[in-house]
Amino acid sequence: MRPWIIVFLMSAVAVFATKEKKMEKAVFAAGCFWGVESIYQQIDGVIDTTVGYIGGTNDNPTYKEVCHKNTGHAEAVEIVYDPAKVSYEKLLNIFWRAHDPTTLNRQGPDIGTQYRSAIFYYTPEQKTAAKKVMATAQKKWKKPIVTQLVSGGVFYPAEDYHQDYFSKKGIKKSCHFLRD
Repeated sequence: MRPWIIVFLMSAVAVFATKEKKMEKAVFAAGCFWGVESIYQQIDGVIDTTVGYIGGTNDNPTYKEVCHKNTGHAEAVEIVYDPAKVSYEKLLNIFWRAHDPTTLNRQGPDIGTQYRSAIFYYTPEQKTAAKKVMATAQKKWKKPIVTQLVSGGVFYPAEDYHQDYFSKKGIKKSCHFLRD
C-alpha cells in the first residue's frame, strides 16, 4: 500500500473520531408513554426515544405486570438527545407542558401509579436543573405540582409493540399535547 494512502486513511479516522458527538439521556414519566414519546420524537435534537418502565421493584417487568400487579414501575420515555442541539432544560420545559403535573397517579383517563408524573435524573446537574425548572413551572399551575424527582435507576424497555406506537398505528392525535 502506498504511504500517502495510509496517511489519508489515518487522517480520515482522526477526523471521524473528533466529530463523534456525546449524546445524553433523559427519562420522564408523564402518563401514558405513547403520547409522551410522540411529542419528544418531534423535537429537533432528540436522536431516539424508547418507551419503558422505571422505578419499580422487579426486573424486566411486562406491560401486564406494570398495569395489574402493582410493581411500582412508571410508564416512562427514555430520550437520547444531542445537547449541542437541545438542552436538558428545554426537554424539561416540554415535559411540564406535555401533561398535568398536579394530578397524582393520573393523566386524563389513565389512573394508577404507573401513570404518575416523575423526572428520573442521572447526574447532579440534571437534578439541579429539574428543581429549577420545576419551581418556574409551579408558577403556572394553581394546584401544587406532585411530580416526583427521583434518582434514575434501571430503565426497562417496553415490549416491541409499544415502541413508536403512534407511528406504527398511524395515530395523529394524543391526549398529550403542549400546553402554553
